[in-house]
Amino acid sequence: MAKLISETEPTQSVLYRKKPPPPANRGTVSDGQRRGSVLTTALGLRIPAELTFEDWERAGRQITAVVNSSAWWLGDWLVYGKEHYRDRYERGILAAGLQYQTLRNYAWVARRFELSRRRAALSFQHHAEVASLLVEDQDKWLDRAEKAKWTTKQLRAGIRLSYAAEVREATRDEATRDEATRRLAVPGSHLERWRLAADQVGTDLRQWVLTTLDSAAAQALRD
Repeated sequence: MAKLISETEPTQSVLYRKKPPPPANRGTVSDGQRRGSVLTTALGLRIPAELTFEDWERAGRQITAVVNSSAWWLGDWLVYGKEHYRDRYERGILAAGLQYQTLRNYAWVARRFELSRRRAALSFQHHAEVASLLVEDQDKWLDRAEKAKWTTKQLRAGIRLSYAAEVREATRDEATRDEATRRLAVPGSHLERWRLAADQVGTDLRQWVLTTLDSAAAQALRD
């Protein structure tokens, strides 16, 4: 089974295609091992021509796991530094050679999800998609994504569709309330008095009602 091990050069590691014979010197990778392995470097992968599909696929899963985990690692690292080394925090970021904005995004998501709430079956980006929501909504959407095996794109689309439906429902409710206001039932005796008052000041009933109510509202707000 393929596994990730460190080589003597600090920027390289090896994804094994199959279990190799033990190296002559501990902590080193032999030429024979290199020929049967996927070698990772700081600039890319060195893949042997004879690599099988199964081992190519396995190497991809390992790389994906490392990439996803590294986002959490960086986020947790930044949160810890912010809490413990405020005076040297920015110096540590510069020393790590990472862009501050990228780290801020990682830290923000890490703060929103303590370790116990992170889903191993979902990527860091799944969590980032719901990080701005309330905790109960975060869990609801992550549950759906995990159960349905959604991609981050599908999760984002699901949230947007749900939000659009809520907006439509709220708009319908508001329209219903507005319609009820426009059709306010008025006793006949009141209506006749209002009509006489409107005639007295030389305006139509609708305009008199609006002017009178606006004046009363302004007075109430001042009081």
